[in-house]
Amino acid sequence: MVGAAARLHLGLISGTSADGIDAALVRFAPGLEIIAAHTFDWSDDLRARIFALARNQAAITLDDYGRLDTEIGEAFAEAALALLRVAGVEPGAVAALGSHGQTVCHRPGKPFPFSLQIGDPNVIAERTGIVTVADFRRADVAAGGQGAPLLPALHAAVLADPVIPRAVLNLGGIANLTLLVPGKPVLGFDTGPANCLLDAWSQRVHGTPRDEGGVWARSGHLDTALLHRLLDDPYFAAPPPKSTGREVFNLDWLDARLLQGHAPQDVQATLLQLSARSIADALHAHAPEIREVYACGGGVHNDVLMGALRIALPGARVDTTAVLGLDPDFVEAAGFAWLARARLEGVPGNLPSVTGARGPRVLGAVYAPSGLAAGREHARP
Repeated sequence: MVGAAARLHLGLISGTSADGIDAALVRFAPGLEIIAAHTFDWSDDLRARIFALARNQAAITLDDYGRLDTEIGEAFAEAALALLRVAGVEPGAVAALGSHGQTVCHRPGKPFPFSLQIGDPNVIAERTGIVTVADFRRADVAAGGQGAPLLPALHAAVLADPVIPRAVLNLGGIANLTLLVPGKPVLGFDTGPANCLLDAWSQRVHGTPRDEGGVWARSGHLDTALLHRLLDDPYFAAPPPKSTGREVFNLDWLDARLLQGHAPQDVQATLLQLSARSIADALHAHAPEIREVYACGGGVHNDVLMGALRIALPGARVDTTAVLGLDPDFVEAAGFAWLARARLEGVPGNLPSVTGARGPRVLGAVYAPSGLAAGREHARP
């Protein structure tokens, strides 16, 4: 069993935008305290190959895939060790490490649903010497669920208010909502793009990975006709449970809806409004009583997007999770530390009311650095 000296947990994730590895060292006592956190940049080469795989799975060989899986595992392990060095914490003080990995394909629909994350957890466990929990999504998918979002259970545990209806909004590549309405089951789902299209359009036009602070979007004008064409996609009107990713919302999807003559900055301004409007429409449709919205993820640094959300949600307070005591840049990484702890304790990590799974499921597989004996010691049925 985990001893008294091993009370810390570590979480790692690279999100849909693949803009870096977020690492968070946390303590549960019994709330959630982030002890140390940092985002580690991908090398340009590795990030380019991640995007190449996401864009065209048919073009990669098995050798390329295996190498990428190993290299991502090595990068995750180094991120974990680097964070521990900065924090002055020995690996032996960490009870478990939860690695989300890098999603390269998420297709939870029939007839053969799956969600694929890479970054070999065997490598992470071997390099760090820490019991590693990974592969969190597929048990939920196997049980008929979407496999996403997975953090509403954490949001409900640490961010819910007993009286005030709240939403937690993750502004990653994809936006997802957790709806915390007192007296009602927790709901959560992906609303559509948050940053993925904004980033991709910026990369295409300027060769830069993002529109810092939304400055470029602010220089453009909303194209109402284009916005209506974008919002006509059936995904936005589909009821939850639902989840999505770059497999749907990518530049090919955008190109199919663009007409001649769009100024690039106007496209960017319209994509920003697409993110804000689709989030607001989802809140109005599924939880109109929400009065507080607390955002996390990289999108909180886009002042123009945050401003657009406040305009689109005039009856609600829109702020970041920082006001609730959680660094908005590391809520997801902390969440996978939380899911790792849940796995070792044999506690279900999914919420069927969110994902649509047939029931609660213990999520993740355990990878022990010292082999099967250690796996038996730390993993419960």
